[in-house]
Amino acid sequence: MDDLPILKRRRIEAEILRPVFEEMVAAIGAEQARAILARAIEKAAIAAAAGFAARTEGGTSLTTFRDLYELWTHDGALEIEVHAADEERFDFDVKRCRYAEMYREMGLGDLGGILSCNRDGVFCQGYDARIRLERTQTLMQGASHCDFRYTYDRGTEGPGPSVPRSG
Repeated sequence: MDDLPILKRRRIEAEILRPVFEEMVAAIGAEQARAILARAIEKAAIAAAAGFAARTEGGTSLTTFRDLYELWTHDGALEIEVHAADEERFDFDVKRCRYAEMYREMGLGDLGGILSCNRDGVFCQGYDARIRLERTQTLMQGASHCDFRYTYDRGTEGPGPSVPRSG
């Protein structure tokens, strides 16, 4: 499954999670079901990020994190406009998100934020605790674009792997 583009992987996950979510809603209500799903997705994102970090030769950094974005943009899944990309900042806007389009086509637009967007902030923390994401809007929520603003603080310690950078 590691060879599968992430957009296709998210579709398969959504197809599996839809009936599970519907059963949770019937049993415990929509609010609690959404909260459980969000926590599960966050934990999965942190675990996936830790796996990427463990396989990153020479230690993690914002540069190695930025290199991972090719996985999410593969086959035009995201169309991004980069504003800054250096060792301490990675700022970009997503102008088109095929993840959001896919969830809407599947009738899961209301869960798309949990199934995809919810991963972003915790993924970077799972990869390297010195990376922080600030985002104020998403296409999934109906905005004109997603505004991703990643920063790298060499002095920060926190949850998730904080792998020393070599060199």
